[in-house]
Amino acid sequence: MSTYRFAALLPLTIALAACGGTPEESATDAPAETATTGPEELGTAQLAMADGTPAGTATLLADGDAIEVSVNATGLEEGEHGFHLHQTGTCDAPDFKSAGGHLNPDDKEHGTENPNGAHMGDMPNLTIGADGTGSATVTLDGDRDHILDSIFDDDGTAVVIHAGPDDYKTDPAGDAGSRMACGVMEKPAATEEDAQAV
Repeated sequence: MSTYRFAALLPLTIALAACGGTPEESATDAPAETATTGPEELGTAQLAMADGTPAGTATLLADGDAIEVSVNATGLEEGEHGFHLHQTGTCDAPDFKSAGGHLNPDDKEHGTENPNGAHMGDMPNLTIGADGTGSATVTLDGDRDHILDSIFDDDGTAVVIHAGPDDYKTDPAGDAGSRMACGVMEKPAATEEDAQAV
């Protein structure tokens, strides 16, 4: 009797194996659903003080058609600080004037409260807490391609944090005081796979 049962079940067992095995194995082997990805990282600037002390990072992100700058600063004085994208990707200490003026490809004046503003590189003040740290994420105004072409042009772009707050109206720099920290925005290093694809 037991031999008969084994013989009758054998074709069923083979059929199950051909269909992918046990239900547990089939679930494991099934393709996973595509995970929701966050913003794409397009560039990073390592911020530093005039003496070379690290001052945090600024990251350029693409979230759909929107371009964002996300800054995480450290080692700064408590309070409000103007921070901007500057037109040249050079950070020569001690004053960082090598970064030039604000990124301004559309030839506007400074500040969101200026009727002739604002520069592409103008951003809201960065709030630094009592522990010397602060962070912000700012969406840049304008067309994605135009923004990226302007940031990654031949002479590059710098991110600069100032000693004082930006008043959002005084041309050309918002009366934000001296430049405390600076970093050059750089594209991520190409991976080996990217190099082979080219």
